[in-house]
Amino acid sequence: MTAFEPDPRRTLGYRAFRTFVHTLWGAYFRPQLTGTEHVPTTGAYIIAPIHRSNADFAFAIYVTERKTFFMAKDELWKSKLLGDFVSSMGAFPVTRGVADRSALSAAEAVLRAGEPLVLFPEGTRQDGPAVGELLEGASFLAARTGAPIVPVGIAGTDRALPRGAKVPRPVKVRIVIGEPVAAPVAHDGARVPRSQITATTALLRDALQAAYDQACGRLSAPGARS
Repeated sequence: MTAFEPDPRRTLGYRAFRTFVHTLWGAYFRPQLTGTEHVPTTGAYIIAPIHRSNADFAFAIYVTERKTFFMAKDELWKSKLLGDFVSSMGAFPVTRGVADRSALSAAEAVLRAGEPLVLFPEGTRQDGPAVGELLEGASFLAARTGAPIVPVGIAGTDRALPRGAKVPRPVKVRIVIGEPVAAPVAHDGARVPRSQITATTALLRDALQAAYDQACGRLSAPGARS
């Protein structure tokens, strides 16, 4: 299998689609963004959003003007036309329900190329106000590449596009970007121990909960802009 090579170019098609999403989402959901000062201006980082709706992918791209890369279910590539399109948007395939090493390698390739990666640390859509146990994929990739993890709370999407809904509702969405969680670092060139990866995941969980609480209005959110 050919190794995944991320293409950071913001092609005309990419820019047109991004503008379309921003315009449509902006008019329909009136998104309010807080914490942009926490987003690294250069280099690789992992965007780690809360996941309460299928609409969360579209709001994750609000975090940065740079092209972002993300995993998408491999069924999309059954159609060559659709597969080519989502690939041009920064997606790469993942087979759900198994340990997909090729998807993990693609994610690592994105970060080693110095590009932003969207990765939902909860793994799949969850319900409720509390962040539960996180998968360790984000912390593992951070340990492998040194990329920081940026927690993102997104509030309102669970009501805008709840499970089973076909048509989104015009609900205001709030996005809060938290302070980055530093990648675990190995000492003296040794491999990062599993205990540090687990500890980083715990820190990410706390940071993601704080960002989500703030987005939901359970904490104050100074300096917000819409």
